[in-house]
Amino acid sequence: MTTLQGRDPAHTVRSYEEELNHLSNVVMRMGGQAEAQLASAVQAVLRRDSELATRVVVADARIDEMEQEVHAFTVRLLALRQPMADDLRAIVGALKISADLERIGDYAANVAKRALVLNQLPPVPAVSGLPSMARLVQEIINDILDAYIEKDVEKALQVWRRDEEVDDLHTSLFREVITYMMEDPRNITACTHLMFMAKNIERIGDHATNIAETIHFLVTGKALPLRRPKGKAETDLTPPAAG
Repeated sequence: MTTLQGRDPAHTVRSYEEELNHLSNVVMRMGGQAEAQLASAVQAVLRRDSELATRVVVADARIDEMEQEVHAFTVRLLALRQPMADDLRAIVGALKISADLERIGDYAANVAKRALVLNQLPPVPAVSGLPSMARLVQEIINDILDAYIEKDVEKALQVWRRDEEVDDLHTSLFREVITYMMEDPRNITACTHLMFMAKNIERIGDHATNIAETIHFLVTGKALPLRRPKGKAETDLTPPAAG
């Protein structure tokens, strides 16, 4: 049986659910791409692989395209479906999360851009401290994507709390790099690039905690009432996260 408009209500509901699932899938693909970008950028640093670094920079455009796809799709859903309550939070949440993932992709590309410069300079020992920080942030991205697809508030809160670990690793690496700069002025240029790389990775962790807060609101309808944890030794000497 059909309605006066010639549409099957059950089909309409299925179509709407498929649209919401499609939106979630695009966000998940964005997240997977952003995570892969970070991993490749760090490998480009460790291997001094300028070709890989260049691929990371070029691939950032794909994340930008997916963010535009999410934006266009959310506008369409808001206009045509006029969602309420849970569905509205899911759609707006996807829009916010895609913005954070786009920034994560940008920061990964920034790491790759600096790798291109760093690869032209003599190696410095401080590079070895970068992977542990990057691995932690990759774990956090992976966990927050799981929390998003599973709508798991507790897992999102676990990610949110781990931001303090990222801050502490960042501070430790910062101090190590400063030591190398003081020991040998010839390391100053390379170490400055490393400090910016570390800051970019730390900012990726911040965006992952933004996503955790969005998931909390998406599922509960309430803003996270807690104050975001920060590392015990956060320093004011950290350079800004420039490209």
